Amino acid sequence: MELTLPLLVDMQDVHLTDEQFYQLCIHNPELDIERNAKGVLIVMSPVGGDSGNREMDLGGELYVWNKQTQLGKVFSSSTLFKLPGGSDRSPDAAWVELSRWQALTPEQRKRFPPIAPDFVIELRSRTDDLATLQAKMQEYLDSGVRLGWLFNPQDQQVEVYRQGQDKEVKSLPVQLSGEAVLPGFILQVDPFTDE
Repeated sequence: MELTLPLLVDMQDVHLTDEQFYQLCIHNPELDIERNAKGVLIVMSPVGGDSGNREMDLGGELYVWNKQTQLGKVFSSSTLFKLPGGSDRSPDAAWVELSRWQALTPEQRKRFPPIAPDFVIELRSRTDDLATLQAKMQEYLDSGVRLGWLFNPQDQQVEVYRQGQDKEVKSLPVQLSGEAVLPGFILQVDPFTDE
């Protein structure tokens, strides 16, 4: 069964089962879709070259660290996680500790993993509303994410989100630590420039 979504539709009026949402995503790979906890579909805008390059740089640093430590699994922005609160979210980069990943069944790993990552990165693009991204970061924490970084090139800042703590805002340049979540991971972030 192929599901398609008309271009002109009020996303708040579309309510899909988990299986219908999965099929919609699989049969429409050109769409970048998330779903909030209320079941509302969120169509994500594509990013420009600068944002795409920054996203890859940040995720690449995480990948290199994990390749060396073998402590977990790293995921790209194409991975949709089925969070415990009922939403389906796709961070710009994510990491799951290895034993938690291995506890999932092979079928769960093939589909949208029903797990909150331990660590997420979100990068604000020119089309992203900051308040919406901040709410998404809080949703990650509420779902069990232990550490998250929200990069905001427009304000030359990064917001650090930790379980049970207020967010911390740091100005660029800055050196970020993966703390106990990502042992030994250090990321040097220089000011973002429009290239």
